[in-house]
Amino acid sequence: MAILLGDTAPDFTAQTTEGEIRFHDYIDGHWAVLFSHPKNYTPVCTTELGYTAKLKPEFDKRDVKVLGLSVDKIEEHSGWAKDIEDTQGSALNFPLIADDGSIARQYDMIHPNADNTLTVRSVFVIGPDKKVKLKLEYPASTGRNFDEILRVIDSLQLTAKHQVATPVNWKNGEDVIIVPAVSNEQAKEKFPEGWNEVRPYLRIVKQPSL
Repeated sequence: MAILLGDTAPDFTAQTTEGEIRFHDYIDGHWAVLFSHPKNYTPVCTTELGYTAKLKPEFDKRDVKVLGLSVDKIEEHSGWAKDIEDTQGSALNFPLIADDGSIARQYDMIHPNADNTLTVRSVFVIGPDKKVKLKLEYPASTGRNFDEILRVIDSLQLTAKHQVATPVNWKNGEDVIIVPAVSNEQAKEKFPEGWNEVRPYLRIVKQPSL
């Protein structure tokens, strides 16, 4: 069955480039990003893994644990990791899971209409409550935009902390929207400097700190 937003992310135990992990224990109390790769030594994935390694300080700042997954053997990962460092200028600094296909199937990463053996490029953002907050799927030929993934994490964390939503094309630091579930009375306590009420349901306010 497909995993939906709000579902608990399935738990699993796996071998990774940083040793064996149990997923729920590993991410406990943190945000997490789990993203899949069809197999080792694929060109687009090589660029993605290198760029994600460069972004580690940004993920750390947001308390996000990143895990890659490749449907390939653990013995193959070290050679690919060397290629990633040589070609992308950044060494892997997060676990890369070796999957026999079972985790990919748990997460519905293998779509028979696309390919019945290779994963599509899936991304899951998982909250500290272990619930799925975001899922994205890209075709195998298209590299993912990890700057966008960071932007979405910022938005999700603002919502969780301050009960605000982010408008179209929002970037960190720009104005946000008070969610409808917050009454004006509650909003006065949360946002004492006030807001711009464009409509009763559209209340614009300066972004609180992340």
